[in-house]
Amino acid sequence: MSSRLHALVIDALDPGEVAAFWGGLLGQPIDDDAGRPSVLPDNPAGFRLAFERTDAPRSAPNRIHLHLTSDAPGQQQETVERALALGGRHLDVGQLPEEDHVVLADPEENALCVIEAGNNFLAGTGFLGELACDGTRALGLFWADALGWPLVWDENEETAIQAPTGGTKVAWGGPPLTPRVEADRVRFELVAEADRAAEAARLEALGATILDEDADGTRLADPDGNPFRLR
Repeated sequence: MSSRLHALVIDALDPGEVAAFWGGLLGQPIDDDAGRPSVLPDNPAGFRLAFERTDAPRSAPNRIHLHLTSDAPGQQQETVERALALGGRHLDVGQLPEEDHVVLADPEENALCVIEAGNNFLAGTGFLGELACDGTRALGLFWADALGWPLVWDENEETAIQAPTGGTKVAWGGPPLTPRVEADRVRFELVAEADRAAEAARLEALGATILDEDADGTRLADPDGNPFRLR
């Protein structure tokens, strides 16, 4: 592995407001990360939630959303109530009445799910249990190689990876994929552990496409066409 997952970057009309929501919900402090408000991870192996300003209004759901876990039956409702008090709202995405998770949206309509207690798949991950992503099996295999995270799920075109030290899982739901109708508002940001050009070449060999470079690093696209940045 030659790079690490530094942040999940989320575009926002008001980065400070959305960062305050997520910092309050996760119970984590906020600092400045390259001029962006950033919610710090709750463990050394975790990643930040960094919020970048955009002027573009939302026109479609995100292709990545967060799952929060519950250790006990009452914790799910406590998390929901805290999210609502911080400016979130309930969100209808077609979930069925018999489903036990609760779907919410933050102040700028970024979806999140509060998972019920007793969910075995997310046991032991911590409060931020999962990044649920739209993507193919090939994409899960790409990110496993890119980050050096082992596969912890690989069935029926669905994949999931997790850092060797544990923590948040990253999962891809397989086809059919949601059509892309706007630029991705949520994306990964990596930091090269050594030479950035050599790491960009390694990621390209794994199946990424190098798009361009600027003062902030190298911009690439993964095998499904999702943009990400290497700093």
